[in-house]
Amino acid sequence: MPNTLRRSASMIAFGAVLLAAPALSSEALAAPPTAGKADHAGKVRKLVGSPAFKKAVAKLDADFDRTIADVVTLTEIPAPPFKEEARARAYLEMLKAHGLSDVAMDAEGNVMGVRPGTATRGKGPFVVIAAHLDTVFPEGTDVKVRREGTKLMAPGIGDDTRSLATLLAYVRAMDAAGIKTRSDILFVGNVGEEGPGDLRGVRYLFNKSSYTGRITAFFSMDGSDPSRLVDAGTGSKRYHVTFKGPGGHSYGAFGTVNPMTAMSKTVVDLYAVEPPKDPKTTYSASVTGGGTSVNSIPHEVYMEFDMRSESADELARLDRTLIGILDGATAAENAARSTKFGKISYDPKVIGERPAGSTPASAAIVGLTDAAISAFGFTPQHGASSTDSNLPMSLGIPAVTIGSGGKAGRAHALDEWIDVEKGESLKGMQVGLAALLAVAGVD
Repeated sequence: MPNTLRRSASMIAFGAVLLAAPALSSEALAAPPTAGKADHAGKVRKLVGSPAFKKAVAKLDADFDRTIADVVTLTEIPAPPFKEEARARAYLEMLKAHGLSDVAMDAEGNVMGVRPGTATRGKGPFVVIAAHLDTVFPEGTDVKVRREGTKLMAPGIGDDTRSLATLLAYVRAMDAAGIKTRSDILFVGNVGEEGPGDLRGVRYLFNKSSYTGRITAFFSMDGSDPSRLVDAGTGSKRYHVTFKGPGGHSYGAFGTVNPMTAMSKTVVDLYAVEPPKDPKTTYSASVTGGGTSVNSIPHEVYMEFDMRSESADELARLDRTLIGILDGATAAENAARSTKFGKISYDPKVIGERPAGSTPASAAIVGLTDAAISAFGFTPQHGASSTDSNLPMSLGIPAVTIGSGGKAGRAHALDEWIDVEKGESLKGMQVGLAALLAVAGVD
């Protein structure tokens, strides 16, 4: 679950960046910063009360079994980190079958298609709605879907396969209702959201793809909870630090510098640091290993560190603190014991880096999504988390992460599940559709 969102000075800085962002194309996106909650609520009420939206909901209802079948089909195609291609190709064919234009797979493995708007007719700028193709589970994991009543169980079924199927359902619903949006909408199945992927899919989309510089709003659909509204991105930086020394016999070379001591001092000194509680900032010494035998001074040991913060400035400050601690711990060990056979050194390899960011409450995408959540009787749960939205937030592009609808549990576990009871699922699915249409603007 996302952390409680804390507004901080970093958000003020973000606002300054946002002023330099490209102008938004649709009426909804161009809403003045002073547009209040009542304005957004009124716009969403008008939208969801329209005959076209009701017709779209009727299509979601009629197609519900097809949507669940898509969930099952995609879940049972393994998509471990860096090996999403089989699922991506299947999703690519689904996008083609839904009549989107410019359907393609990019060089990073993302698949996408455009539903042209009336204002720009497929040439952009674009409102993006994306769901990630990858799961956390390694190759060889059994991904066969099991059903117990209205619950479907399989690794990755809720995080994030249900969202992929929901995006397809939205295309069908919009087409059946004859809904035309002013802005172009880019539907994306992206790679690399989970841990080791390090947001490589959206990094490519925003920095190297043909859509770079042409995206003005971004929805990440991740998880199921329809009340969830992630408008702050928890940044992270992760290191694999290798400590090296000359090694030697535990008895014969006693008194020689030991990389284990430098590593141990690093952990002790790191855990003496008091990070700020607001914005929430954390660290962890997470994985360790190395050594040769019980009767040897190790010549090499390693440890992995994870650091997170809702503030880019605090994350950078913590990063500098860790490097200082590593320098000090290494120097202390070299001063404390013999360096006759060599000194202690360390090599910090970055194994993950996600930028922090946020979308201010004044942004239209936040206000309209909040109104869409409320329109269906849910209480918006604003929060911070680490999702694909981190990347556009860090670039000053308005972005939020939303749920696909319905209930779910045990994400990242082998017994992960979603509840596909129709009434609650349809109610939740309408939230994302209403938010997307409100932001893209409807003729």
